[in-house]
Amino acid sequence: MATKKRTSTTSCPVPKGKLLLIGGHEHKGDAPDEDEQAAKNINFAPETILRRLADEIGSRGPLIVIPTASEVPEEAAQDYVRAFKRLDGPPIEVLNIKTRQDANDEDRLRILDEAGGVLFTGGDQLRLTALLGGTYLQHRLQERHTNDEFIIAGTSAGATAMSTPMIYQGRNDAGMLKGEIHITTGLEFLHDVAVDTHFVARSRIIRMAQILATNPACVGMGLEEDTAVLVTEGRELEVLGSGSVVILDARSCSTTNIHEIAPNTPFTLRGMEIHLLASGEQYTLPIQPRLYA
Repeated sequence: MATKKRTSTTSCPVPKGKLLLIGGHEHKGDAPDEDEQAAKNINFAPETILRRLADEIGSRGPLIVIPTASEVPEEAAQDYVRAFKRLDGPPIEVLNIKTRQDANDEDRLRILDEAGGVLFTGGDQLRLTALLGGTYLQHRLQERHTNDEFIIAGTSAGATAMSTPMIYQGRNDAGMLKGEIHITTGLEFLHDVAVDTHFVARSRIIRMAQILATNPACVGMGLEEDTAVLVTEGRELEVLGSGSVVILDARSCSTTNIHEIAPNTPFTLRGMEIHLLASGEQYTLPIQPRLYA
């Protein structure tokens, strides 16, 4: 007998802020391969994602670049300082959080109070959660996302860290065997959604499927390079950029054996839905947003 899909019509308050999750390698206006990319893709539009971020911030305040995830934070931050200068975008301030003490420092928190948005650069998402998780900085960002017209953006690791659960370990070609993929709690701006980046270029669909097999209540979101989703009201997606967004939905899957098999054994997952979304597409995540006081 076919399984009836469950739908929810319950309304609830939604965050006033927005999220911009970027799949990595977004074009900043100085990439030497832009002409080659444009020749391959007639929909290619350089700087679309960063220009949209600038437009969303407008004149509400500076954009705070947080390069904490990067091993070369000064270099990572300057890439965006130059990019937004070329775009005639908002003023840029760099907030390099190096320790958990930095993330609890009141002077640094006041910088966030005057900002129009923040941008987490790429690097290692585990650095973000280890240094920012449970700090006043994380809570302040959650409060601003809930209560203000404020945008939180992240690229590559910066996007992966926004969600809960968060992937933090697993080779690109891994995922078929139980236990190859590791997850932890992300920064909790987006709940019940697992985000992975460089999704098509690095063939990461199998590792996302393993996460959903372990908990089909979560939704998988795979972001290709130079591609992003703008999240409004905590669940409404708009796709931006030159690639595809892959949504994996296993809530109505019929079978999984991942709870029964031994580690390092291939798993089964049947009945998972996959949606491919190109630029301009809209999609409603099947989740309920969570708010912070």
